[in-house]
Amino acid sequence: MPDDALITITDATFDELVRRATLPVVVDFWAQWCPPCGPMSRLLAELAPEFAGRLVIGTLDADENPVATRAYQVMAMPTLLFFRDGVVTRSIVGARPKSMLRAALAGALTPYANV
Repeated sequence: MPDDALITITDATFDELVRRATLPVVVDFWAQWCPPCGPMSRLLAELAPEFAGRLVIGTLDADENPVATRAYQVMAMPTLLFFRDGVVTRSIVGARPKSMLRAALAGALTPYANV
């Protein structure tokens, strides 16, 4: 699965790609030094096509983008933050199996289901 199924989010693009997004957005905060982060990103890349056009899935390197990481108090990797209308509706900290990620992503499509 190509990694381009996921969008890359940075401090510079966070407002545009996450806070102003018209679709729900899931941001994967990760770091190079984090052993479970690679497998989680690969699982998200595998799942992304199932949600194309309904949900945006992006990755943000926490070490290279400290502004967003601090703003959302991300303290552990990997952390997934689920946004709707620019507001965090859910978070998942730590690695999860594909079936749990699929269910969480599907839940992000339902308004107020994760609030």
